[in-house]
Amino acid sequence: MSERLTITQIALLLGYAVAMAGGQLIFKLAANRAPADGALTDRLFGLVNAYFVIAVVLYAALSVLWVWILTFTPLSRAYPFVALAFAITPALGILVFAEPLSTRLAIGIGLILCGLFFVAG
Repeated sequence: MSERLTITQIALLLGYAVAMAGGQLIFKLAANRAPADGALTDRLFGLVNAYFVIAVVLYAALSVLWVWILTFTPLSRAYPFVALAFAITPALGILVFAEPLSTRLAIGIGLILCGLFFVAG
């Protein structure tokens, strides 16, 4: 395995990070459909809805994709791209669910992106 990532590897890793963030959005949709009150068992079983199943299937597929990526990409070079999901997910939460953007969150996302640049660049 080469130390330098190819365009294909970078594209796969970027797609993986975006799909991970998308999965988190789907989990949030599942949570929004779940009952907020009632018996604990009703609330727990209420979590299992179509969005939840879709998110779990997506994460299972992403697990297979991740292992496949690791067959030709060094873990030390691939794993920093996972941090992109930590930046993309809050941004999508802000855009899709109108969640608040604090200064601390914006700085944190910026630091994650800077870290990725230094580690993977």
